[in-house]
Amino acid sequence: MSQVTITLLFLLFAIVMFMWEKIPLGLTSMIVCVGLVVTGVLDWKTAFSGFIDSNVILFVAMFIVGGALFETGMANKIGGVVTHFAKTEKQLIVAIMIIVGVMSGFLSNTGTAAILIPVVIGIAAKSGYSRSRLLMPLVFAAAMGGNLSLIGAPGNMIAQSQMESIGLKFGFFDYAKVGVPILIVGIIYFALIGYKFLPNKTDAAGDSIYDEVQDFSNVPKWKQTLSLVILILTLLGMIFEEQIGIKLCVTGCVGAIALILTGVISEKDALLSIDLKTIFLFGGTLSLAAALDSTGAGELIADKVIGLLGKNPSPYVLTFVIFMLCCVLTNFMSNTATTALMAPIAVSIAQGMGADPIAVLMACVIGGSCAYATPIGMPANTMVVTAGGYTFKDYAKAGVPLILVSTVVSMILLPIFYPFFP
Repeated sequence: MSQVTITLLFLLFAIVMFMWEKIPLGLTSMIVCVGLVVTGVLDWKTAFSGFIDSNVILFVAMFIVGGALFETGMANKIGGVVTHFAKTEKQLIVAIMIIVGVMSGFLSNTGTAAILIPVVIGIAAKSGYSRSRLLMPLVFAAAMGGNLSLIGAPGNMIAQSQMESIGLKFGFFDYAKVGVPILIVGIIYFALIGYKFLPNKTDAAGDSIYDEVQDFSNVPKWKQTLSLVILILTLLGMIFEEQIGIKLCVTGCVGAIALILTGVISEKDALLSIDLKTIFLFGGTLSLAAALDSTGAGELIADKVIGLLGKNPSPYVLTFVIFMLCCVLTNFMSNTATTALMAPIAVSIAQGMGADPIAVLMACVIGGSCAYATPIGMPANTMVVTAGGYTFKDYAKAGVPLILVSTVVSMILLPIFYPFFP
């Protein structure tokens, strides 16, 4: 059996098991990860490299920063300020999505989500609404907001490098022509219809520090203040990542270490705040993404789908197919990996047709950001699985309609702003 076939079988297994959910999501990821090594598709270093991925390191660090914010009661205080202005659940959803969407346009969408997850949990605790109703809009807004600028998401920069290879480039706000309308329509959609599809989980007691009912009245004021100061400094470090030359994950680690050293959060509570289920789920599924890339299985899927269109497909049909293909792939691979895979294919198709490569690349990037339908579609989705008590089906129920909304908006705007034959 070829490596491509084995990889596709593991992809099918992962999809079925994620949907069936008879075994934990993290365990399914680890079965795939180990299975790819045992079958010889990946060597053990490649398969397990996901566990030292920069996003995983960022997860661990920001879980601790978020844990400190929650442990000291500062998350609840911030939540109280927000709930003072946003009284109803719908207003809270809209407020959270606007804040996260705008921040994600200029920060890492993963970093933005990581910083604001404990804040939103605090908002939920203060308002009395289930956090499962608020965390999902947060991560969806982070994904949509990534298309507001060139630096909003890693996939945007990958598409830029592909453009530069043929002597062209995107402007800083080029993605925003489609990204801003998608964000606005997405927020309106959740305010009017989408909130009905959000899961309403009881915040039952579990093994997370966020599940504990705590009294914050005895927490020293200095701990609350310092947790907020370190969070802000961590945020600033992430904003000015390029200027200071320090990676997001390292900045997060500095913040986490500072909180433990100063005694704002104890070592025990810091360790409890790290969600291992998330780590196993994300680290394990990265091995599948690596296998799809290295064996050519991902490229095979893309080629087969595009090949069905024939030699001279309609530009509109091609745009739609590339967009939808990226939508599907990004929900099982990282959006970065999806864009990296599809961008060269999209450019070669465009050049073969004598079309503007900007048109297909834009469809590729926007489609690749629609990672709403699975908990592994993007790192931010994975981060809230445990805190929100979500299942695979919860993501599909809330995320698939949002993909349809994004598709409609994109198919209207892409041909207007980025025509195939300008």
